Amino acid sequence: MLSRWRVAALTAIVAVGLQSRGSGQAPSSSHIVDVVYGHKMGVALTMDVFKPEKPNGIGVVWMVSGGWVSNHNSINPAIAKVFTSKGQTVFQVVHGSQPKFTLQEIVQDINRAVRFIRTHAANYGVDPNRLGISGGSAGGHLSLMMGAYGSDGNPEAKDGVDRASSRVQAVACFYPPTDFLNYGEAGKSAMKIPTLKSYWHVFGVTEQTSSEESEKIARSLSPLYGITIRMPPTLLIHGDADTLVPIQQSNVVIKKLEELKVPCKLVVRPGKGHGWPELLKDGELLADWFDKYLAK
Repeated sequence: MLSRWRVAALTAIVAVGLQSRGSGQAPSSSHIVDVVYGHKMGVALTMDVFKPEKPNGIGVVWMVSGGWVSNHNSINPAIAKVFTSKGQTVFQVVHGSQPKFTLQEIVQDINRAVRFIRTHAANYGVDPNRLGISGGSAGGHLSLMMGAYGSDGNPEAKDGVDRASSRVQAVACFYPPTDFLNYGEAGKSAMKIPTLKSYWHVFGVTEQTSSEESEKIARSLSPLYGITIRMPPTLLIHGDADTLVPIQQSNVVIKKLEELKVPCKLVVRPGKGHGWPELLKDGELLADWFDKYLAK
């Protein structure tokens, strides 16, 4: 199923006619390629930055991720244009991919990316305290992980980036997985779905992993269980006919946020599955959400 997540996410992007890497860029914005935000096993972790002509101080951290696979060919100027047209600076983050890296390690990459962006925000005309995060499917999951589990930096770290916070101030994303313990319905653990067995490595789980440990891992990688009153304003957009990531995954998050009185909204697309032709247009709702909650 995780491979299907990846395919569906990429197919959704293709379906809306988005441009390939390096094309379709708005003439009023600049595109800074391969900004190194960290290193992993001797390999550079990079992001591309899309800076509007007149930055308004809002930074959007976009997860380049489908099925927790991330590569530079999926960096997309057309997605960036949705945000830069409103004056928002976009950071399209490429992370370490599965199967080489587990989801726990991928989340570490995203923490590092946010800390780097906050540390260097002034270089891109961004207010370090006005960061939103976004993505679709796996990218939505990573966005919510940062909203729920983003943390303060280590004041004793030698690296100045690691001393910065990885918290974000707003979340807006498409059809995210949110609860691997109750996937689609109560009591249905993603760790027990037969079609997921071949992809347990993404969670760091093997056949030798005990049920108790599998449940612990699934919980730690589920944004739902990290949500507290500190969760930033959150917008989710989901199709009610999605069979890859059931809309139940967004419903449970919105219910918890409402109980905590955290600003939130779920936009339901009737009859839509995992991606739809008007997806790029719906991206404007994400940008509007950031304008609303990250205004100076």
